[in-house]
Amino acid sequence: MNRNRPRTTDVSIYNQSDECAAGSTTVWPSHFRMSQTSASEAVLSLTDVSIGFDQGDVLQGLSFSVTHGETKILIGESGSGKTLILKLAAGLIQPNSGTVRMLGHDLGRMREKELLAFRRNIGFVFQEGALFDSLTVAENVAYCLREEHVNEDDIEPRVRESLRFEEMEDTLEKFPSELSGGMRRRVSIARALVSRPDVVLYDSPTAGLDPVTSQTIITLILRLRDTQGVTSLLATHRLQDAFGLASYRFDSQAGRVVRVARNGASRSGSGATNFVVLREGKVYFEGSPPELAETRDPYLRRFLL
Repeated sequence: MNRNRPRTTDVSIYNQSDECAAGSTTVWPSHFRMSQTSASEAVLSLTDVSIGFDQGDVLQGLSFSVTHGETKILIGESGSGKTLILKLAAGLIQPNSGTVRMLGHDLGRMREKELLAFRRNIGFVFQEGALFDSLTVAENVAYCLREEHVNEDDIEPRVRESLRFEEMEDTLEKFPSELSGGMRRRVSIARALVSRPDVVLYDSPTAGLDPVTSQTIITLILRLRDTQGVTSLLATHRLQDAFGLASYRFDSQAGRVVRVARNGASRSGSGATNFVVLREGKVYFEGSPPELAETRDPYLRRFLL
């Protein structure tokens, strides 16, 4: 690993004048994406979804979709159901009513055995990283591959590949306790990437991190979007992260993050970044960053101040 290469922490995606280097340009194998949907078909759709618990309903007739290559940002107050939506999208829980379709599958009609196989197409970045403390970084990243009985000869190259994309290859033998919060979050993303998913779900990937480390994580997410065309659903409280994703793209030829006039779309045609704002269990707003930034709606303005 070239230690003299500029690291992603040097990239400012929040300063509109910055176009700094963004680290390595790892080239993934051509089979990294194995999409089961056409570019025109929604990768994820929730239709009239409701779910509740003893305390009452959390989602009430919620509907929205995510298209191929799109990055959809979920915004909402605490308890509005952002993490719940991610779990629904991964088939980890089922709604009380309504339909969740992912990659052409109606998740409500699938048996648990089918869902286990289906989830191999999805990367999930948990809040706070959720690494196994007793396992090394390499063992954490390799965990799902071993659960899937991937050939041992193939595991190490794939683990190194994922960690290289996150610029974390030099941490292979370290334990999570030896890493900073930002480094643990990057290992969590590497673990989500190692199965070469069609879709990545991010649960507050920058929660609890300082601004510099947060921008590093967001830069890695946009680099994944623009170099691999991965579809993403991201829950966050940080609007600056979402606007960063919308305002910048990763130029793989130049190896740099560059500002774009369009809404986060790369030259190769990866999808835009859009918002879904939740309120009282429903979609209160769905649209582009400029539409949200220019809104005069009092409730939406609370997220912008």
